[in-house]
Amino acid sequence: MLIINVKEEESIDRALKRYKRKFQSTGVLKELRRRKNFTKPSVARRNEILNAVYRQEKYGDQ
Repeated sequence: MLIINVKEEESIDRALKRYKRKFQSTGVLKELRRRKNFTKPSVARRNEILNAVYRQEKYGDQ
């Protein structure tokens, strides 16, 4: 659970912005979306390899 301490003269908008930033940095939403659909380990590995090949072709020959 995230805890945000709101200071005395701090506006609620600024505290909410800090909360959103902290929430995004923890990666909770990304993890929930990843767990929603199961991908087989072989498919995940193949996607990693294909992405690496794409990055190498696009950015590796500089």
